Amino acid sequence: MDSIKINIQETNNETIIKFVSNTILINGGSYEFNNIDEAKNSPLAQQLFYLPFVKKVFITANFIAVQKFDIVQWSDVEEEVKEQIQNYIQQGNPIVKEETTKKDATEVYAEVTPNPAVMKFGTNKALTQTDVEFKNIDEASKSSPLAQALFNFPFVNEVFISENYISITKYDMVEWNEVYQEVRTFIRGYLQEGKKIISELPKQQTKQNVAVPKENLSDTEAKIVDILDEYIKPAVASDGGNIAFQSYDENSKRVSVILQGACSGCPSSTVTLKNGIETMLKEMLPNQINEVIAING
Repeated sequence: MDSIKINIQETNNETIIKFVSNTILINGGSYEFNNIDEAKNSPLAQQLFYLPFVKKVFITANFIAVQKFDIVQWSDVEEEVKEQIQNYIQQGNPIVKEETTKKDATEVYAEVTPNPAVMKFGTNKALTQTDVEFKNIDEASKSSPLAQALFNFPFVNEVFISENYISITKYDMVEWNEVYQEVRTFIRGYLQEGKKIISELPKQQTKQNVAVPKENLSDTEAKIVDILDEYIKPAVASDGGNIAFQSYDENSKRVSVILQGACSGCPSSTVTLKNGIETMLKEMLPNQINEVIAING
């Protein structure tokens, strides 16, 4: 197994700490355990519950969140928990015994987006906790068996996978009304069979897509990320896109963001950028923002 590295990341809830992994932990979805009995299908969660201060355990594709009782402070025990998780994973032990029996519960629906080249395929199944984007089959082959399979459709140009939807950009060789049903059926069958969605995070996208710990951001950068997360991302996600913070230049007061999914190359994205995001940031962070520029992911 590749070298495992766990990083500690604080959350807005002082009782909860996230232990973020540099590798994929489980194949999509997420699991929440309130006690050791509920954790019978997760040996790792069961092990964590033997620690007397552990109240809840939440496991996702690339992090484990632990909520504590008030009998200890995280500063006293977080390193111990980090080492325990890291050693457990490094030994190749099972994290969650994933079940794939609920096949009939999987649904996939297709939605048009403001970008005519992109169709959004939403699902009731959690796909990933970290947005990933693939420009070609070579990128996908290293990280996502699902994206790789989608590139086998000759009209698929790009694939963007988010928490509960997939945005697919097509070439102009076909119209979506000719092929969307075939793609929807394929995705639904793939998910029903419980096949692996993401095998590892794309290394070249880690900086863009993995949330940067707040302690690594300046005060202004942290505020920008909070505004994007709370006000912008939900709106663009409903259209099959994503906007990720890349950088902030304190001298020029310029914010750079990355457009992904349906936002990338969308004819209306420039208007959204200027009239929506830039205006909002200027109003909420007066005298700190001069311009917002976009980079297609």
